[in-house]
Amino acid sequence: MLVGFLADQRATLVLQCADLEGARAAELGRRAVEPSTLSLLGLIRHLTDVERRWFGQVLAGRDDAGPLWSSADDPDGDFDGAAPDPANIAAAWEAWRTAVDFADRFTAEAPDLDVSGHDGWRGTVSLRWVLIHMIEEYARHNGHADLLRERIDGTRGL
Repeated sequence: MLVGFLADQRATLVLQCADLEGARAAELGRRAVEPSTLSLLGLIRHLTDVERRWFGQVLAGRDDAGPLWSSADDPDGDFDGAAPDPANIAAAWEAWRTAVDFADRFTAEAPDLDVSGHDGWRGTVSLRWVLIHMIEEYARHNGHADLLRERIDGTRGL
């Protein structure tokens, strides 16, 4: 059930960004309102970093699964650096798909939902906790995506 709800939330993000490629690609980088740097492309980059952190770093213990766009020196780099050129967009989607694929494989191969890892801020967290947190993370940001998409072209209710 948790895997299904997370898959639905991920699909909603993809749907919110649908048809924004080619000549419309710049719209993925359209900002919400000044001074915010929130954009659909920034959300893709942010959720990639979140997927990598929780599944790759915390649960799998991978040293190579750190954030791609944010850092301690630039905590909002996932949003601030979201320039909507074709190379950045392609890299963001590829990184997101790779992170989601890893998370899905990790979850499918886990013996149960009690598999755990250590997070420096939250302490020990289980796969169950991470799945619930990821559903919440996507749901919150999909609300942002809905408003961003409506601002771009009036599309509502995706």
